[in-house]
Amino acid sequence: MSAPKPPDPRTYGHHIAGGRVDGPPLERRDPARGEVVARYAAGTTDDVNAAVGAAAAAFAAASWRRIPATARAELLEKLAELLERNADRLAALDSEEVGKPLRFARGDLALGIGHVRHAAALARTTKGDAYTGLAPGYTVLATREPAGVVGIITPWNFPALILLQKLPYAIAAGCTLVVKPSEFTSSSTLEIAALCEEAGFPPGVVNVVTGTGAAAGHPLVTHPLISYVSFTGSTRVGREVMRASADSLTRVGLELGGKAANVVFADADLDAAADAVVFGAFANQGESCVAGARLLVDAAIGDEFTAAVVSRAAALSVGMPDDPRSDIGALIHHGHRDGVHAAVLAGVENGGKVLAGGRPPHAPELAAGAFYEPTVIASVGRESPVFQREIFGPVLSVTTFGSEEEALALANGTAYGLAQSVWTTDLDRAFEMSRGLEAGTVWVNTTSDGSPALSFGGVKQSGFGREGGEEGLREFTEYKTVQFRGEPRVSPFRRPDEKP
Repeated sequence: MSAPKPPDPRTYGHHIAGGRVDGPPLERRDPARGEVVARYAAGTTDDVNAAVGAAAAAFAAASWRRIPATARAELLEKLAELLERNADRLAALDSEEVGKPLRFARGDLALGIGHVRHAAALARTTKGDAYTGLAPGYTVLATREPAGVVGIITPWNFPALILLQKLPYAIAAGCTLVVKPSEFTSSSTLEIAALCEEAGFPPGVVNVVTGTGAAAGHPLVTHPLISYVSFTGSTRVGREVMRASADSLTRVGLELGGKAANVVFADADLDAAADAVVFGAFANQGESCVAGARLLVDAAIGDEFTAAVVSRAAALSVGMPDDPRSDIGALIHHGHRDGVHAAVLAGVENGGKVLAGGRPPHAPELAAGAFYEPTVIASVGRESPVFQREIFGPVLSVTTFGSEEEALALANGTAYGLAQSVWTTDLDRAFEMSRGLEAGTVWVNTTSDGSPALSFGGVKQSGFGREGGEEGLREFTEYKTVQFRGEPRVSPFRRPDEKP
């Protein structure tokens, strides 16, 4: 009996000014089975110019620029309803294209919809300031104005979620936008753009150009009509975005790489900590900027706790994204899988000991995919590339410490500063560690946690700027002061005895 014929690949064009614009196709093969599942248009500078032009026209139109904030909130609430109605399909698209288990993709969509609803609430409540006591007859209004046309560049690991951490806040602020998703995972972004139109967004408010970073991302960052660029991706590409935006002095927000640590003290709830360490390291196949890729554990419990983590890691199920039993899916493509394996080998060469995983799985049904076993490497020193480098795969390094000072130095001992976790029942220790950790987010007795109300971003080479919450909305605004005087100010050039 022959195998069933796979469904025809999805075919998309760019989404510009509310319509479809076709271009030469880019094929996407799913990373679990290796089958062509989608074809996107390969964007060019001309496509970017058209999309930015449409966004600029929409921003200038009275129907958008003067729309009340309450009306923008209503549009976002309608979008949230449509996203909920289409959540299963959108999650299936992300699961297939990223390679992640479907149940986790569904969780991503739920969190993303929460961001849309929170942005709607912020649109209704955004306010400025008034200064009335600076001088007699002198009043100043301080307001937040929309930045204008913004460029949004999203990565492949959380396609819908990261888009929904940016898009609704830009809309709440009153901006129009051009989105460039990853060329590996563009389907959900294009379908969300179509849902924006269905929700009633005017044509040109949300535009999407697909394609590679060189062909479509670079002309977006350097376009003279772009007022702000919100980029999520690697630190290496983030530097390129900064360089590209320098000539035009375009403002940028960068959410970049990370090398988060779970710092576990001997007095912690060790069962809960072991569960969280495994989840933080291996969720989304470790392809997450906040992945807890480093375990720093008190030497007094090092062997015992590491054994508990290894046992839990070995019990995780590596399998097809659409299999409800799968905990770990495929990595984004085979080249990335090979890079993860090379990093593991480099860690071993530098003295690390593989206690779990360390190779692609042997199951014949997974042979065609970019799968990799959850890997734990112990005896990892501070100078090891496994300790320092963002591997972006299911690899956890283990390093022991003997004091709080050493734990803090180890946790801060990389170029990154996105997120860190501390596990302890000592409240004083928790506060001291949280104050000393160099990170945009510190979790205490939890990991990979959050809410749409909380703004998120990094320090050091993890970038700058914030996403989500009130700070995330402010990223898409410019601060303006409007100054009033009841009586005209007397010119300092006028002499006291000179009449007006």
